[in-house]
Amino acid sequence: MKRIVARKFGSNFYRLRIPWRPFCTDASQILSRSNAGDPKKESEGQQYDIAIVGGGMVGLALACSLATRPLTKHLNIAIIDSNPALGRKHFIKKEDLPDPRVSTVTPATISFFKDIGAWQYVERHRHAYFDKMQVWDYTGLGYAKYNARDADRDVLGCVVENKVLLSSLLSRVQVGADGGKSRVRELAGFRTTGWNYSQNAIICTVEHAVENHCAWQRFLPAGPIALLPIGDKFSNIVWTMNSKESSEFKSMSEDDFLKAVNYALDYGYGPHPTSSLLGNADIFSWFKGDISRSANDCFEIPPKVVKLASERMAFPLSLRHANDYASKRVVLIGDAAHTVHPLAGQGVNLGFGDASTLSSVISEGIAVGIDIGEVSLLKKYETDRKPANVMMMAVLDGFQKAYSVDFGPLNILRAAAFHGAHYISPLKKSIISYASGEQRLLLFS
Repeated sequence: MKRIVARKFGSNFYRLRIPWRPFCTDASQILSRSNAGDPKKESEGQQYDIAIVGGGMVGLALACSLATRPLTKHLNIAIIDSNPALGRKHFIKKEDLPDPRVSTVTPATISFFKDIGAWQYVERHRHAYFDKMQVWDYTGLGYAKYNARDADRDVLGCVVENKVLLSSLLSRVQVGADGGKSRVRELAGFRTTGWNYSQNAIICTVEHAVENHCAWQRFLPAGPIALLPIGDKFSNIVWTMNSKESSEFKSMSEDDFLKAVNYALDYGYGPHPTSSLLGNADIFSWFKGDISRSANDCFEIPPKVVKLASERMAFPLSLRHANDYASKRVVLIGDAAHTVHPLAGQGVNLGFGDASTLSSVISEGIAVGIDIGEVSLLKKYETDRKPANVMMMAVLDGFQKAYSVDFGPLNILRAAAFHGAHYISPLKKSIISYASGEQRLLLFS
């Protein structure tokens, strides 16, 4: 790993000392361009136990986790990133409009952030817990409504701006974690499997007349549209469509765009959501188990979008998976190891799961005296995370493909699946637990 860093990141290999904070007992050292051009620092030749290439959310989460574990907090950790802003203080004003770049974090990720002492910072800034989610498709034949109470929990997740997550991690501390186009992965010779979806996702922040406390997702012929609460009457839009359409929707007037969003979420495609085909539990009268209390969770109309509160951004979608996550002294986490479709907001949560597991594996290795760069140790991380990541990728890719086809019999099957997920309580509880990151499919448990 050291050779890789020296070859490609030499100009960025400088040290920045992070000031001590009352709630931070072990500040790691961040490498960035902030100190570029200081020959003295270049000649120091300091050795690091772990170099994390990529100062994004997942890379910083790994650094935080290592800095808070009793067996790893003594390690000399470096974060290598070309962004000079990484070492600067981040001030987020409460009156600032929400940034369109957000993440939906699961209860498992929230627990991880609490363990590393970062969640208390998130809660001091704008965030939005949601305790229900509604999913339906354009045919109007079926829908599923999920409530936190169906799985005996308080929330299903929380939507947080990426800049808040980053700042929460930087406040704790200042590996190949350098994203989907990972240079570390390329230089280390890790092969990947995957494909492009020939789709773009448009993201933006919108405003409602009332507060929104539900996550909404509707599957349309060209791709799903999601409406995610972010707090203070704001929501985040993630709308998947082909490249040509994304260019048109990105450049159209604000009024036309808002009309298109409301049209897509309300009427738009197929029968109106209040169609009598929806909310009919009779088709499951054969099921003698618990037709749960959620049978009373009627279909709701999403809140109208009244204003565009940010610029519209578009980014291409793809699926990419590294055949291996680890070799001697090199390991991949986050998007460097796997890139997924955003339709369920699971991408960053998979990355945080990687960071948590890798930190645990390194700690276990130190406990028994194993070299932390030994491939046999790093492969334990791969053995744990790879099956879970592959299964989630397969589920998301299956959804993407299933809803890309408008075919009568398939539409009916999809409607039946929605009804099953909505009315059968044990199934609903399992789906919520799996999506929350707190349960794996039995095949990989």
